[in-house]
Amino acid sequence: MNPEEFIAESLQGLEAQTGAHVATWHFGEEDEWFVDQDEGLLQFAFADGTVAEAPVQIVGTYNPDDGSFLWGWDHPSVASALQEHARLAREFGEEHQLANYTTRKVLCSEAEAWEFTAVAARLAEANGAYRGDAGGPLIFMTFGEVALYKDVAGG
Repeated sequence: MNPEEFIAESLQGLEAQTGAHVATWHFGEEDEWFVDQDEGLLQFAFADGTVAEAPVQIVGTYNPDDGSFLWGWDHPSVASALQEHARLAREFGEEHQLANYTTRKVLCSEAEAWEFTAVAARLAEANGAYRGDAGGPLIFMTFGEVALYKDVAGG
């Protein structure tokens, strides 16, 4: 399979995963999200007290102000343990001579940042992906199996 087909199929697969998450646990309707890099966890908090939690990897950050994507595999703000899925994408780029996957910081569109994330998610067999707004940069992440529970403490 050529890299363009792989990327397109990766996006289609991620869209299907996202649709399943939306239908089953209301993914995208969360009030808050949080990443604990020390624990390697992504959490979503919902208005009804439900919390969704999953292992997380950080693919990279996208700066909408200048259109740059900084890969997680060499990102100063990303814990080493959370760079594995980004490294898989870099290996894909090396194998197919794709400079946007092997260059630490690239200029691209947000749609291309989603492509990078979809490829990383597919290669890692992740359970899904999320784009979190950190009040400036957008953080592109993959996540593993989701656990749901109620926050009985109320926050």
